[in-house]
Amino acid sequence: MGLLTIGAFAKASRLSPKALRLYDELGLLTPARVDPVTGYRLYDPEQLEGARLVRWLRHLGMPLARVQHVCALEAGEAAREVRAYWDRVEADTAARRDLASFLVGHLSGKEPTMPSNPKTPQTPQTPQTPHPLGIRYAALSDAGLVREQNQDTAYAGSRLLAVADGYGSAGAPASAAAVDALKRLETDGVPTGDLLNLLADAVEEARQAVVEAPGVADEAGTTLTAMLWTGSQLALVHIGDSRGYLLRDGELFQITHDHTVVQSMVDEGRITAAEAESHPQRSLLARALGRGADGTTDVRLHDARRQDRYLLCSDGLSTVVPDDEIHGVLSDVDAPARAVRELVALANGSGGPDNISCVVADVVELRV
Repeated sequence: MGLLTIGAFAKASRLSPKALRLYDELGLLTPARVDPVTGYRLYDPEQLEGARLVRWLRHLGMPLARVQHVCALEAGEAAREVRAYWDRVEADTAARRDLASFLVGHLSGKEPTMPSNPKTPQTPQTPQTPHPLGIRYAALSDAGLVREQNQDTAYAGSRLLAVADGYGSAGAPASAAAVDALKRLETDGVPTGDLLNLLADAVEEARQAVVEAPGVADEAGTTLTAMLWTGSQLALVHIGDSRGYLLRDGELFQITHDHTVVQSMVDEGRITAAEAESHPQRSLLARALGRGADGTTDVRLHDARRQDRYLLCSDGLSTVVPDDEIHGVLSDVDAPARAVRELVALANGSGGPDNISCVVADVVELRV
């Protein structure tokens, strides 16, 4: 069989002539021959298999740059790359599903459920209690044993709980600016029907505050994990690799997802969780508050239950202290102030290689 015209090849591959011309310009699907007089593109029938692969990958929504990469691989490696891409899509879809659940509940006036992350508990109906609920809390930040400066900021108040972990030459003012921008939530009213907009505005103010903080350059920024107490629920805002945990009915759940390059590699199936623990780039952030950074935050709403205990912490705790030891302190130590001291002591007992910040908050009945 001779060469196919662009029209015949388009029909056989189910790619439009316009798409074929684009893929030629990108070097993704180069014609076998171009007529020197007319400039007409001609294709070899053996190129059909590659063209169909391009079409299928585009139907998956894969970006052209990654399509080009996959098409250059051997079949087995290409299959692994497609699996990694789809794992990433499913992880992103799960995050958007959480936000959609939040929005449905918010707009319908119903309490949204917590996300279906396997590390996160499903929230049953909050049992009715004879007394209103409140929180008791404590915060502590420590420089650790290696770093000369503490770039973390930890805060706990009657409505706001927050941990921010600054990075770069001006990490300390960056983390302080982010938390300070949220402190107005302590005094402002929290209208239930406007909670989502309130959080979005507060996070944007925090991002702007970080960018404008004195001495903050392009390489500086901060993580932020914060919770806002509304009287019956805790609204969570999260970006970066600081973490949120929930101790409920004796079981510890991580309720945030790390926004790091290495965690993305785990999500895509490129490396295992065990390999991630010792990966040299495990602290490289994929999202953060800072100039030029991806500032997309995760937002969730958690129904409060009496005797729930929440922990917010910087990675100075979570990367050096195993979850079972964190669980032990949160389970055995009653007072939040003592709990944060013991968690910091555990991190320093493991070498204290980074700044350590912890906030512990208990949901309790208010006696009136």
